[in-house]
Amino acid sequence: MKKNILLLILLFNATSIAFAQDTVKQDRFSFHFQQTIITQYKPAFSAKYSGDNSLLTGTETQSSITSTFFGAARLWKGAEAFFNPEISGGAGLSKTLGVAGFPNGETFRIGSASPAIYIARLYFKQRFEWGKDMDTVEADANKLGGLRSKRYFSIAAGKFGMADFFDGNEFSHDPRSQFMNWALMDNAAWDYPANTRGYALGINAEFGQPDWTLRFALTMSTTEANGSVWDQKIGKANTQTLEFEKRYTINDLKGTVRLLGFINNGKMGNYNQALALSPVAPNVDTTQAYGRHKYGFGISADQYLSKDFGVFAKVSYNDGHTQTWYFTEIDRSISFGAQLSGNTLWNRKDDQLGLAFIGNGLSAPHRNYLAAGGYGFLIGDGKLNYAAEMIAELYYKLNAYQNKFFLTPDYQFIINPAYNKDRGPVNVFSIRAHVEF
Repeated sequence: MKKNILLLILLFNATSIAFAQDTVKQDRFSFHFQQTIITQYKPAFSAKYSGDNSLLTGTETQSSITSTFFGAARLWKGAEAFFNPEISGGAGLSKTLGVAGFPNGETFRIGSASPAIYIARLYFKQRFEWGKDMDTVEADANKLGGLRSKRYFSIAAGKFGMADFFDGNEFSHDPRSQFMNWALMDNAAWDYPANTRGYALGINAEFGQPDWTLRFALTMSTTEANGSVWDQKIGKANTQTLEFEKRYTINDLKGTVRLLGFINNGKMGNYNQALALSPVAPNVDTTQAYGRHKYGFGISADQYLSKDFGVFAKVSYNDGHTQTWYFTEIDRSISFGAQLSGNTLWNRKDDQLGLAFIGNGLSAPHRNYLAAGGYGFLIGDGKLNYAAEMIAELYYKLNAYQNKFFLTPDYQFIINPAYNKDRGPVNVFSIRAHVEF
């Protein structure tokens, strides 16, 4: 089995090298590849007690791997098709339990320790353009090179990741190349529509102008929290996400602000009802019923302060009455940070240094549920001495070989893991190897 997996990975690499020769002129097809390996180490830490979903207190090392082949083709004018087979395997620390802002963003795509192949993306996009304001787009992963108008309307349908279209923060969005923490991938309190591997089935529409974009997505829901089976009752189980993105410049330096709102509908449980039914060790799953909603918003901004230095900030919120269904158990979050490239200061233009801080919180119903001994699908210590979960992350991304191979040492410091003052703090040391062609 291991030999077969190794052969598949080598085949992916060979294919990517052979085909990733796209240029702006060569835009009928696009073939690219990425592979990311993250190894994380956690020293032992102290805790007064542990529960079923607690971060293990002992020393621990875990690794994850994802490999993705990105295929794109232009079908006719404005029409594009995308196909991404992916292989992933490994594990997060403590089976990816015990921290709401989990330190490895790639474990979002891992369904089992043994590597498995699946279709990550398979979608079709039709784009309608007008006007004379044009951009030159270079081919990249799921991106066909060529000239494109800044004025357009597009609609995409199929299987995709919501992060492909939403909350594209310049400095805090991709755990394969930027910060690794879940709470820095997107607006952390956005219960991000996805199956257990991080992908959704649905449609996404965009209306674009030179300095702003409005986008809307309607996707299916899963039959259970963090599940993989799609609920066929689309009228009752669906998600709706709306985002307005405003782009601008200050002294010729780029900046962007994004305002996001969402509502998730489905057969979800209610924390207050679970407590009413069972004041001790409540189970929110026993209260699941159609007609439940989770709604919220997110604000995400990034700004270059010089050509080598940029800052970002995010604020997000959800109502926190119904159980977390897709992403992670965060009902309020604020994060901010900065990224510095080494172009001027140390003559390493493609190296990056990043520093970020995160504060995560829970709604009153959610924290009362956990304090009574309830469990979510990610956190739950059997009881709870509540405090905000605080995280700091520092990384250095080294361009090890020609913008194709990157090594990134990373450190995260976690206070009150899973919102519990009786546990931690926790230190997490990571090394990430990332290849892209």
